[in-house]
Amino acid sequence: MRSLNNVPLSGLRAIEAIGRLGSLAAAANELGITSGALSQRVRNIEKLFGQELFVRTPKGLQPNNELAKWMPKLTKSIADMNDVAAVFTQQNPNQIKLSVAPIFATRWLVWHMPEFQALYPDIDVQIEPDAKYVDPNREDVDACIRVGVGPWPNLRVKQLLTQRVFPVCAPEVAKRIQQPAEFSKMPIIRINQELFGWKQWLASYNLTPDILARGPTYADGSICLDAAMSGQGVFMAWETLAGQALETEKLVAPFARRVETDQKYWLVFRENSRNKPAMKKFGQWLEQTLCRANQKWQQD
Repeated sequence: MRSLNNVPLSGLRAIEAIGRLGSLAAAANELGITSGALSQRVRNIEKLFGQELFVRTPKGLQPNNELAKWMPKLTKSIADMNDVAAVFTQQNPNQIKLSVAPIFATRWLVWHMPEFQALYPDIDVQIEPDAKYVDPNREDVDACIRVGVGPWPNLRVKQLLTQRVFPVCAPEVAKRIQQPAEFSKMPIIRINQELFGWKQWLASYNLTPDILARGPTYADGSICLDAAMSGQGVFMAWETLAGQALETEKLVAPFARRVETDQKYWLVFRENSRNKPAMKKFGQWLEQTLCRANQKWQQD
């Protein structure tokens, strides 16, 4: 390890953060220093290594070819050191941090957290809503709850639930719908102009999306759900998104049929947090709670 004696850890952390995040500003924010101080660290370590380590591109700062080859190992090494430091500095061993898809966090998880807190009052769960796919082995989180096709190699994952889609609308709108073909006359709420789930659901009735009428477009599924509750039209929803609104009868499903998609819910673990007692308790609770919810949804 003599080579490491001549390389400052602060410099290695600097190039790892920039290489992973792609920008000085983001890396400086993560490290808690100014962009100027971070630039100085990079210059110092580039001088030590005798070469420039980053290439400026339209997408931001990218590692050069040599650094790119070593980035996975560098990131893992920094993460391992972070875990060692956490063992000795963490004041609350029952604290866990989760990166969660924002819609799942706000429309399902937050409504069920009181149950977990009642069961495990000593466990402190920090929830960080984030739409991007976070690698828990590269970020400062214990686990992620994500929706996607998966699985992902080199990550510890637990499949939780298969996503099913079905149309929802306000009760007064549902009164005007008798059969699926009538969606040609109803405003259809779209996410970013996309017809997520409609193709699969309509195919089960031998219909195609070209029958669908126009309607309002929003950039977020949660906003689309609010639009449906306000009577703006029909939205293709899924259970973790619309479950609470259906239970409170702010929305109804005009047709009972629900169709599976290729999207699934996953709990993605940080390697060194997978067996953490607090994380194991949360993972077991999450799996059991979603299982109970799914059994209820199957009966609806």
